[in-house]
Amino acid sequence: MAYIKKLLNDNFLYYASYVIMDRAIPELDDGLKPVQRRILHTLFEMDDGKFHKVANVVGHCMKYHPHGDASIGSALVGLANKGLFIETQGNFGNPVTGDEASAPRYIECRCTTFAKEVFFHPKITQYIDSYDGRNREPLVFPAKIPVVLMLGTEGIAVGMSTKILPHNSVEVIQAEVAFLEGKSFALTPDFPTGGFIDASDYADGNGKVRVRALLDTSDPKKIVIKEVPYGSTTESLIGSIEEGVRAGHLKIASISDFTTDKVEIELKLARGVYAKEVVDSLYAFTECERSISCNCLVIKDDKPTISTVSDIIRYHAGKLLNLLRQELELERDELQAELFARTLERIFIEERIYKEIETKRTSDAVIKAVLDGFRPFAKELSRKIGTEDVERLLKIPIRRISLYDIEKAKKDMERIQQQLAQNKEHLNHLVQYAIEILKTYIKTIESASSRRTRIKSFKKIEVKTVARHDFALRYDSEGGYLGTEVSGEKILEASKFDKILILRKNGIYTVIPLPDKFFAGQNALWITVAEKEALSSAIITLVYSLANQKGVYIKRTTIDSWLTGKDYSLVPEKAEILGFSIDTAYEFQLEYKPKPRSKKTKQIFHAKEYPVRKRQAQGIRLADREVIQLEVLHAQKANIINSPSAHGGGLLEAALKKHKK
Repeated sequence: MAYIKKLLNDNFLYYASYVIMDRAIPELDDGLKPVQRRILHTLFEMDDGKFHKVANVVGHCMKYHPHGDASIGSALVGLANKGLFIETQGNFGNPVTGDEASAPRYIECRCTTFAKEVFFHPKITQYIDSYDGRNREPLVFPAKIPVVLMLGTEGIAVGMSTKILPHNSVEVIQAEVAFLEGKSFALTPDFPTGGFIDASDYADGNGKVRVRALLDTSDPKKIVIKEVPYGSTTESLIGSIEEGVRAGHLKIASISDFTTDKVEIELKLARGVYAKEVVDSLYAFTECERSISCNCLVIKDDKPTISTVSDIIRYHAGKLLNLLRQELELERDELQAELFARTLERIFIEERIYKEIETKRTSDAVIKAVLDGFRPFAKELSRKIGTEDVERLLKIPIRRISLYDIEKAKKDMERIQQQLAQNKEHLNHLVQYAIEILKTYIKTIESASSRRTRIKSFKKIEVKTVARHDFALRYDSEGGYLGTEVSGEKILEASKFDKILILRKNGIYTVIPLPDKFFAGQNALWITVAEKEALSSAIITLVYSLANQKGVYIKRTTIDSWLTGKDYSLVPEKAEILGFSIDTAYEFQLEYKPKPRSKKTKQIFHAKEYPVRKRQAQGIRLADREVIQLEVLHAQKANIINSPSAHGGGLLEAALKKHKK
């Protein structure tokens, strides 16, 4: 058993590490997940300027990615639809409508020039063995810009997840430029679907944003959706609207989808309903508004790390300087090597050193003759000449020596010296050089990277406020059923989000959601909307008697707490309620059963003279005689038990209206 536990622990740790590092979470350095990196590496290998069938690209990529063609194909389509690094030909689907791409054998792609400028530099790229050891693949690309912020990403790993929203590519590079120039910067997500965004709670990439569709309400009898919010498609958006109609939140007569290359969803409104009245309900009950939570988790230094948008910009600015320094130093070494080689070649040919080897009979003698021939020109050389240099000179063909152009050679060497001078200038002013590189990138992509999502602050829409309040609640006193689908007396109008209070003649009350059909019993005394603020200010007066006991009691209380679906009692068990009101000026008269030697048979009471007590408290005894009748002298509405409208929904309804005002 101990062995199995150790085996499970070790393998789970390996699996968790693999999913985090090699599948779900992007690398901070190049902003790519492994499958995306392998796709781009494959495209760089296959690049010949022509389009390649996606099926062919997927097949080649399987040399590096051992998880099947489906995962590679879907990742390639997703990366291609970002529009930055892969140029497409054919139907790659539509993320806005949710349409899928054509089969891989029918569509083609190739890497863009911009992708090669940003990622491709084999000489400074670290390569590792592929999964089977047959090929070499990049550990990470030496990306010069914060790709992870441009593309956005989402992934779920073991015990952690990431959600980084896409940002405008030009704005991301401009932010990097601003940091290098010592200026402040701020970034707000930008989505290919357009719409509106409220980034008040973005928290630099670790908060949340609210996004909305673009609605055209110029025609009062219809609403046209022009852009969908990020994370929705036209199909899912229409589905959410249909659900809102079925739930009774929206009054829409018809929905028509005219979307082509641009979104156009037309909502025709029901009779008597106008566009301005429906907008808030669309935002509250459909995907026309969405809230998106962000979690900026990336792989940094081989560990999952929570970062921020600003930190990523700063990190990549420093990384860019390091990459450019590596490139410039590599270029400098190559130019110096080329200049040295050309100088050797010029001296070797101009000074006819090759003539010295004509009489030599051994290899050592030939090499010595060449070395001796260069001794007078040692000051012209940047380093000491070696045997390898001599071997290279000896391989120059006679034809090339005889056709050697001295003037052309001098111009080539001057060009190399100018390049070295420029290289030195860039190394000495690395920050300025980095800014120039970034501005070149901006010019490359700015025409296709204009901001699509408008930044706006949204007012908070309370669902209960915009919900329809015209659902008629009816009560069938004979059958005892209560609900919006019950035939009976109309009690009140409510919304789907309202809770309903039912007070029965035995003094027990229950709070339930607005029902379609609910058995409330035939003894309902009072039915109204359960709003805590209004109910807690409404003083309920109950006059009751106890079974098998003489006497009458009064209790004044409020209803200020409940759990949905739970029964609560306002009076003792087996009590009989004689009178009920929520009027503070409630006056009533009790008529007693005649009693020998007692002339008093009637007595008037004023409810306001008695204190308000908690729900659990006992009532106050009014009299210890048997009551024949209770007569209401003053109240907003007589809620006598025998009254046909004893449930009296209108009483508190009026109180609620007064409270709301």
